Amino acid sequence: MNKCSILTCLLVLFTFLVSCENDDYQPVDESATLLDLPAVAFDYETLNLPNHFTVDAMGALPTSINGIDNTPSDNPVTDAGATLGRVLFYDKKLSANGTIACASCHIQEKGFSDDEVLSIGFDGGLTRRHSMTLINARYYQRGRFFWDERAATLEDQVLEPFQDPVEMGMTLDDIVSTIEMQSYYSDLFVAAYGTEEVTTDRVARALSQFVRSIVSYTSKYDEGRAQLSGPLGPFPNFTAQENMGKNLFFTDISNGGGSCFNCHTKEAFVSSNPGPLNNGLDAVSITDLGAGEVFPNSIFEGRFKTTTLRNIELTAPYMHDGRFATLEEVVEHYNSGIQAHPTLSPALTDANGNPIQLNFTDAQKAALVAFMKTLTDPSIATEEKWSDPFD
Repeated sequence: MNKCSILTCLLVLFTFLVSCENDDYQPVDESATLLDLPAVAFDYETLNLPNHFTVDAMGALPTSINGIDNTPSDNPVTDAGATLGRVLFYDKKLSANGTIACASCHIQEKGFSDDEVLSIGFDGGLTRRHSMTLINARYYQRGRFFWDERAATLEDQVLEPFQDPVEMGMTLDDIVSTIEMQSYYSDLFVAAYGTEEVTTDRVARALSQFVRSIVSYTSKYDEGRAQLSGPLGPFPNFTAQENMGKNLFFTDISNGGGSCFNCHTKEAFVSSNPGPLNNGLDAVSITDLGAGEVFPNSIFEGRFKTTTLRNIELTAPYMHDGRFATLEEVVEHYNSGIQAHPTLSPALTDANGNPIQLNFTDAQKAALVAFMKTLTDPSIATEEKWSDPFD
């Protein structure tokens, strides 16, 4: 038999085998094979918060997180909902060209922030502001989100990046149809909501549950705090430098400290102030009015949301525009660089209404940085339940 006859026979045989395949055959969904989820969902519902998170310290300091959780009664964190949220958070298909996910700008190893000053969108464009950390997002009583607080709730916020023409470039209809085309979402929606139906409301609720599950409470600070009835005494597990920095953090300016706890308060180190603040980055707001672009009152110009200091070591660069590359630069700003903006927070002014000058020594500034690094929680960067399920 010549070569042509052999090739002809092989071709006929291949055609026959293909024609005999099961009519129910479905092509392999490569994304589904790459999706690595545990047989039993991770526990997102249970928060094993240490005692100091829920019990106020002795004295006047409002240390507990009681009353500042913005989780709505109709969207509590559930294991199935947060699992779905995790997949949505990391799914790059939910961008116009399949290159960007929520996690592209909120990176787990970077404290769910971005180490770029401005994040890169789906088509190479840059975001207007620096990517804000998502850690402890649930602990903000006011409940508004973004640097300028334009989103009234987290459920509103999580849908905006999908629709942003720079960030992900989709429409809400695009999001729904794209999710419906992915086979791995059916079971996830059934587990979370009882049916396969995909709606933007369900997407927002699941993403919000995942974000609200990201809570930090196992840092070196927490180890020391658990051994005392309050945050003010020397922590036995701290170095002398760290204890010095802690003292500066909690002590009022009038008593030689930095009054840092006035703005980064509670054990979650978040703002309990009802609204965005101006921390004196600029003397005049020109290109970015912050909350002044959202709320029609000049008193909001130059004001921005205060973020948590938990895992601050991981979230460089700092501020809404990422202008400070290091914690040392941040401390120096509050030490000597506060500008006399018309809406400057009163907490950052002296008795005459001028910007405060802390005049810390180099040793004191270094101590303050050392203390902030004790707020680093290694579990945030390594916990599998918050990691990429497609990885």
